Amino acid sequence: MTDFLIYDVFSNEAFGGNQLAIIPDATSLPEEDLQRIAREFNFSETTFVFPPEDAAHTAKVRIFTPTMEIPFAGHPVIGTAVALSDEGTAPNMVLELGVGPLQTHAENGFARFTTEVPLEILATPSVEEVAEALSLDISDIQTNVHTPQLATLGLPFTITELTSREALSRMSANIDAFRKGAVKYPGALDFAQFAYWRDGDTLHARMFAPLDNIPEDPATGSACATLGALLRKIIGDDLTVTIRQGEDMGRLSLITLTTDGYAITVSGPARRVMQGRLVY
Repeated sequence: MTDFLIYDVFSNEAFGGNQLAIIPDATSLPEEDLQRIAREFNFSETTFVFPPEDAAHTAKVRIFTPTMEIPFAGHPVIGTAVALSDEGTAPNMVLELGVGPLQTHAENGFARFTTEVPLEILATPSVEEVAEALSLDISDIQTNVHTPQLATLGLPFTITELTSREALSRMSANIDAFRKGAVKYPGALDFAQFAYWRDGDTLHARMFAPLDNIPEDPATGSACATLGALLRKIIGDDLTVTIRQGEDMGRLSLITLTTDGYAITVSGPARRVMQGRLVY
């Protein structure tokens, strides 16, 4: 039998933040079962921890959504790092991911990771396409700082700024529009949408990826990192902000985002809420 852990990530409170299933020792699991297990948990992501390929590193971490393996995601890195720390791993870690080795630090239920993967702009979806996907009016989309940008640091999202907190709360996913976007932008992770409203140093955000079986995500660290890289590139100055995500679905996540040139750091808490064994 194989142990599993469940953590709530980007929250100090149980049943807040984003749920993450972690298999801390996946070495005995058949390859064909990894996707099945992730689908069974049906969280936005499940991580499987293996010995590192490079002995100088801490662990190899594979990340699965309910439908596919992905090379990088934020809350799985934070949650897995805290889980390893809780089991006695030293604070400074190097986790091997699909995007390469990632420097992480975790102790006392708090973790951070820093990525210097170059920002890539894949496309610029139109305001009309994004508004249709999110069931918004065109006037709800803010374009003064940037138009909608399909961007990636390893996992692609269409990033859009909105004109008001009310518009953010009003959003809902239009599945037909997501399907059209996924066909038009085939490298866009099923046209996943990350929208935000900025209030000074606080950003309120929501993320929808319904075609990947994620109707809404309570916390999306990889999208936050991509947003940080995008704003750093456009504005030209470093920033430190707090991102509030998941609030509209009753699972508040608090994500700290800091930029230092090309280095993007995402940090936040995580706590264990359940544990058990796979017995199939």
